[in-house]
Amino acid sequence: MASRRRTLLKVIVLGDSGVGKTSLMNQYVHKKFSQQYKATIGADFVTKELQIDDKLVTLQIWDTAGQERFQSLGVAFYRGADCCVLVYDVHARKSFDNLDNWHEEFLHQASPSDPSSFPFVILGNKVDVDGGNSRVISEKRAKEWCDSKGNIPYFETSAKEDYNVDDAFLCVAKLALQNDREQDVYFRNIQEPVLETEQRSGCAC
Repeated sequence: MASRRRTLLKVIVLGDSGVGKTSLMNQYVHKKFSQQYKATIGADFVTKELQIDDKLVTLQIWDTAGQERFQSLGVAFYRGADCCVLVYDVHARKSFDNLDNWHEEFLHQASPSDPSSFPFVILGNKVDVDGGNSRVISEKRAKEWCDSKGNIPYFETSAKEDYNVDDAFLCVAKLALQNDREQDVYFRNIQEPVLETEQRSGCAC
């Protein structure tokens, strides 16, 4: 039955180191936030299952290290992505200025069939810090940048306060699903036969 199929959507999260990429993902998937900052080395991913309309969707969200020495993660990492999330810190001007570089890097590495229509979502993170008094990038300026790139959806988020995180990733999932429909790639749940094999083998202890 088609209703039992799950659509696997690959989402890449890019941005400078320290902007809160891992924190946003952990808040969205695990509803947890940690003050302790641990730099991501290389790349890792988390998964979240959700239902969009009548489709079961597995969101596979890839987290990358923002340090430039990890920037060239290779074509295989980017290949097959259905949506790209670009994150910056509203208090760090350099992280905003580097959005152009991350945007170009993704399009160069992923080589989507139609770069002009590939879905991106921009997250301006850490809006909770200092009540917003020390922010250096205004919402207006961020939206102007998004408009200049073809009306990219923009969300202001706080991983710590869980502000706008679910809404942002729901938008990501819907855009990724629209992009995936063109490719029509499905995968079946492969856990069932594995479990049956384990049950047949019995306990060896």
